[in-house]
Amino acid sequence: MAATGRSAAIKVDWNKISSSLGLKGQTAASLQAFKKRNDDARRKVNALSQASQTVDFAAYRQTLNNTAIVDQIEAQFKKFKPQTYDVGRQIKAIEAFEAQAVKSAEETKGKVDVEMKDLEKTLKNIADTRPWEQITIDEFVAARPDVDKRTEELVSQGRWMVPGYKEKFGDLSIL
Repeated sequence: MAATGRSAAIKVDWNKISSSLGLKGQTAASLQAFKKRNDDARRKVNALSQASQTVDFAAYRQTLNNTAIVDQIEAQFKKFKPQTYDVGRQIKAIEAFEAQAVKSAEETKGKVDVEMKDLEKTLKNIADTRPWEQITIDEFVAARPDVDKRTEELVSQGRWMVPGYKEKFGDLSIL
């Protein structure tokens, strides 16, 4: 089981996960942090598994004058049993992270779907719009009543030109 777990962890393509799910923001940052922790743990396990696991007590007895200390250390070493850990807490943390990532991805997908529908509606509206040359003044005023109101204000004040028009577009009176 442990060998299978190790080989599966090595085969995870983190970039493919991020790109295929389209993760962004906090979800992508959380995944990158998890990947970094995974890589660090894998490096530590590899370093520890490659380290020498035997102690040559005979060499210490030859080097040290007080062999009683070496005997005591050897006895303690032989009594030592590695501590086993319950990984249930870590598994729960991973499952919580996965649940949060899935929830964030679903929320993002929902937001993107709503935005896509809005953009499709806008594109349809743009595609269905008649050319500018075919729109009548009445239709324009119906769509933008504020323009008609502003025009009435200017005419009632005796102003026939929009302020800044000549500066922006030039004087067309000579045509």
